[in-house]
Amino acid sequence: MPLIVGLGNPGAEYEKTRHNIGFFLLDALAEKTQATFKNGRGPYQITVARHKGTSFHLIKPNTYMNRSGDAVTHACRYYDILPSEILVCYDDIALPTASVRIRKKGSHGGHNGMKDIIAKMGTSEFPRLRFGVGSDFEQGRQADYVLSSFKSEEQESVAESITLGVDA
Repeated sequence: MPLIVGLGNPGAEYEKTRHNIGFFLLDALAEKTQATFKNGRGPYQITVARHKGTSFHLIKPNTYMNRSGDAVTHACRYYDILPSEILVCYDDIALPTASVRIRKKGSHGGHNGMKDIIAKMGTSEFPRLRFGVGSDFEQGRQADYVLSSFKSEEQESVAESITLGVDA
């Protein structure tokens, strides 16, 4: 894949939240491939990773979740990348905590970052890696939940699934 995108929010207050699982995945992949992020030519951090003779870009948008499409569309234009050549990694409350699913395409499923990417790219025809963060929240408290950290009893299974996601 020429481009792997990890969704999250920049800033220390969001650093360890469920909503930043896309950033966690890319940080783990960068560490595994000994790649280092730097500021990109657009609203994102970027690095080039290499694995088994294949090179690919990793980007982490600096735009906050709800405007992720700005970063993705800029990177696609700048690096001449087609939607089918992108993998977007993000949190999903519809999946049990630490589960990982890969799909060739799909809807936004209510995820605001994915809504923005689909709207700005004009297509939902791109692969995605959905990382389950669970749904243990009261009605109307979804935002608070995704902006909270994983519980201590979830940490081990989340770490194992991050490794699984990186390997995938």
